[in-house]
Amino acid sequence: MKRSLIYTLMAGAIAMGFSGCTDELEISQHGVLNYETYYQTDEDAQAAAAAIYLQMRGLAYNYLIAKNCLTDDFYAAGGGRNDNADFEQLNEFTFTPNQNLLQGMFESYYQIIYKANVVLGHVGEDSETKLRCRAEARVFRAFANFELTTLWGNPPVVDHELNSSEYSRPNGSTEELWALIESDLKEAIVSGALKSKTNVNDKDTWQVTKEFAEALLGKAYLWQGKNAEAAAEFEKVIGSGLYDLYSDFENVIQVSAKNNCESLFETVRVYDKENVFDNWDFCGAMLRWRLDKMEMTDEFKAVFGTSQNYGFLAPTKDLYDAFVAEEGENGYRLNATMKTYDQMRNIGMSLIVGQSIINEGYFMWKWRSGIDSCPSEGYGFCYTNNFRWMRLAEVYLLAAEANLAAGNQAKCDEYMNKVRARAQVATKSGYTLADIQNEKRLELCGESVRFQDLLRWGLAYDKLKSNGARCPQLQSNGEVTYVTYNNDVNLYGFKQGKHEHLPYPETEIQLNSAITQNPGW
Repeated sequence: MKRSLIYTLMAGAIAMGFSGCTDELEISQHGVLNYETYYQTDEDAQAAAAAIYLQMRGLAYNYLIAKNCLTDDFYAAGGGRNDNADFEQLNEFTFTPNQNLLQGMFESYYQIIYKANVVLGHVGEDSETKLRCRAEARVFRAFANFELTTLWGNPPVVDHELNSSEYSRPNGSTEELWALIESDLKEAIVSGALKSKTNVNDKDTWQVTKEFAEALLGKAYLWQGKNAEAAAEFEKVIGSGLYDLYSDFENVIQVSAKNNCESLFETVRVYDKENVFDNWDFCGAMLRWRLDKMEMTDEFKAVFGTSQNYGFLAPTKDLYDAFVAEEGENGYRLNATMKTYDQMRNIGMSLIVGQSIINEGYFMWKWRSGIDSCPSEGYGFCYTNNFRWMRLAEVYLLAAEANLAAGNQAKCDEYMNKVRARAQVATKSGYTLADIQNEKRLELCGESVRFQDLLRWGLAYDKLKSNGARCPQLQSNGEVTYVTYNNDVNLYGFKQGKHEHLPYPETEIQLNSAITQNPGW
């Protein structure tokens, strides 16, 4: 159900606020929480914090699909044109303020903020557990505001629970938003209440950690051009000794590597055969290969199953070529990230004769899922893998960029070479910003960071102006043809003066007259 920010905030306030009953009857109202009696215990505080974790987990689907559609690394794909119009609109930059995934993402960020504000407004400071829950809430609120600021520019600032006179919130200033992000993260870090892993191999600490907060603070500094400050924060994470690059890059985000030594933060999923659809939205049904149009060997079926999947977000030839230019056709990281159609046929999967899909001849391998992550084969939609929000490789690459900008070439080279050594690519010295940009594209391919990077680097127009110019069609014999759906160049692709910021959802504009729409929309 679509909701505006206003009603999201109102609903929470109303649900928590109705606690009275008539004096005459004095009957307790059921199913309603009372601020005067709730949030008094550690258990209440943990339940309130858990609601933020669940909201974060629920964000992952829109976060992954939308932010990867908005790049030059993927086609919206699927079985054919209009297989998913929402994905195509994002990928071709033909979307409007009514775009469903963007509205869902926008609302999720404010739901995270609302639930964080509930914790900060009502959970006390009289126990270690409560202090930890409050610190976690600040980190989550900072994360949501970072996303809102870098994608929308000047969204409303909501730094407390709103009363009825405050539901119509005007645009905030970018400076005010960055200040709130910084203060939330600094307070959480210095509180001493956030957990840290016990050692580099600790797989049991699943909560938000101090090091994740430090990495987010470094990221916020870097986006503002505070390069020395950013480098210092990343150094704290790296110097903690609590994280290391996972040796098996091919499986770094696979179910077999949950909570591995490289992950700074994951949202948790577990297999529950009684509630398999609880995990539907991220099970790989959208991202796995279009199996209804494929024929598979028995060996392939035994590993990957046979359930229906849709084949969205197919890699572009441009991405493949970028890998090849850096590490060759037999590159370790390339082959751990994607496979060519010929490679897939050798593994045991090919298009049925006469069938075709939207694909340029490349298939994502990095985020593949099989029986191990979708154990309920009869449904095919249960997905037990965790979502990785940040891993150490991203911290190294952010640190390399921050150090380069701050004039520390040696540190830049050190961190770039750590990532490249694991990728089995030649190391060197004297890396440039262009080198870092390319390395980040390859290392973090499909991990939802590229669109914001392109905006920040001023490369979005150059890289995305042709999105939507043509659509590939892969035939069963491996031939790729192209179809033009958008004949007018004005109707597709990234437009300067418009797409630098996403549009505020139309629902918000209609219900909150205080919001000013972003330019070009």
